[in-house]
Amino acid sequence: MPAKPIDVAELQARADAVLDAVAPGAQVAPLTPLQGGTSSITYWTTFTPPEGSPEKVVLKVAPAGLDPVRNRDVLRQARLQRALTGTDVPVPRVLAEHAGSPPDIPPFYVMSFDAGDCVEPNSLPADQALPPEEVRARELHAAAIMGRLHALDPNDVGLGDEPDKTLAEELQTWINSYNAVDEDLQVGSHEVGERLAATIPTGGPTTLIHGDFRLGNTLSEGDHVVSVIDWEIWARSDPRVDLGWFLMMCNPDPALGRPKADGMPSNDELLAAYQQARGATVADLDWFAALVRYKQAAVTALLIRNARRRGDTTTMTPGTALLDSARTLLGM
Repeated sequence: MPAKPIDVAELQARADAVLDAVAPGAQVAPLTPLQGGTSSITYWTTFTPPEGSPEKVVLKVAPAGLDPVRNRDVLRQARLQRALTGTDVPVPRVLAEHAGSPPDIPPFYVMSFDAGDCVEPNSLPADQALPPEEVRARELHAAAIMGRLHALDPNDVGLGDEPDKTLAEELQTWINSYNAVDEDLQVGSHEVGERLAATIPTGGPTTLIHGDFRLGNTLSEGDHVVSVIDWEIWARSDPRVDLGWFLMMCNPDPALGRPKADGMPSNDELLAAYQQARGATVADLDWFAALVRYKQAAVTALLIRNARRRGDTTTMTPGTALLDSARTLLGM
């Protein structure tokens, strides 16, 4: 079932109501859409308490017409952000939420608007590149924040009831993804998946992970990260899943043909910042580096499959280089 258009007037009425409960008599400005987002929709507005200053806030809304599950479960994201508020992991502050009546009336939550850039340094065109010193400082700060996130005990922040996602389950997600695409998109994937399954390392205590931790999922100013955002796929799992993804996004293999921003710290420097902040050392990282390359190749295959089904043209190509890189890391 496809998503339905958001009834903005109805959403506005509910936003007015929940923000009035936060500050009775507050004036709420009309909602304005924000760019980006497919698993959820975002708007911003300004609300002004009777005896306060205007405050810019963001609404994150599940798609209408679809069940708010998995990455569309915005209230689960709000729960995570509430849990992290007051810790050493900066996140937007949650002000209010509304459960709606899904799927037709979608749930949403309201959070603070944190100022800052939301950019991936390696993806910026040359004329928009960040100064090298900012790239370096922001990425090292992000690595440290990730270390602090992974150092948290889920029980201490009220998330001890979150089920663990094992490494076998994580891997099976991407094996299943490959099995769901056209045969030509599966080429080279089966042997990598089998090798990953045969060499799963011993897991340690699970932690809270972001699931897509990278600078492009933060708001940053100058030389530091202001806030970590976009928690759609957070989980309780092995923290090395986050770490492997982050390092790949910072320093992609030369064979992948991806640009790398001037000032990018080396993986050794990023790992050192992470381990110092977390207070622990990391083992078996090559397996996780291979896993995240296999994962990104599987995601690419799914995107190509979906474009084909819609009849769209796409410039994406299968993740052959990613699979080749994974093979090297696995000693194949």
